[in-house]
Amino acid sequence: QLQLVESGGALVQPGGSLRLSCVASGFTLNYYAIGWFRQAPGKEREGVSCINWSDGSAYYADSVKGRFTISRDNANNTVYLQMNSLKPEDTAVYFCAADSTLTIPANLCQIDFSLDCWGQGTQVTVSS
Repeated sequence: QLQLVESGGALVQPGGSLRLSCVASGFTLNYYAIGWFRQAPGKEREGVSCINWSDGSAYYADSVKGRFTISRDNANNTVYLQMNSLKPEDTAVYFCAADSTLTIPANLCQIDFSLDCWGQGTQVTVSS
């Protein structure tokens, strides 16, 4: 059974940092792209950052470029999202998702429906 489990969400002050983790089980990610998406209340879901597991190529939304970094740990089947210089507008539920067809990171982040697997989400709140 394919499963993704996110963790690491929290309440943080503006300018602070968080690292989100997403652990995959039931499958290996060698032939997948995996990414982070977020959805704030009243807003559409946004692809934040996505990575091709095999070659490490990555995509970042303009809103997070220079602040967020996506990385992967092959040994632990885990993808991370390091978030620095957080802003109140980063407040959202963050989800990870993986797909074996949309393996180009930009495509995965921009075409986020009918993906193979989604996690349950983790809340990130940026507030003073």
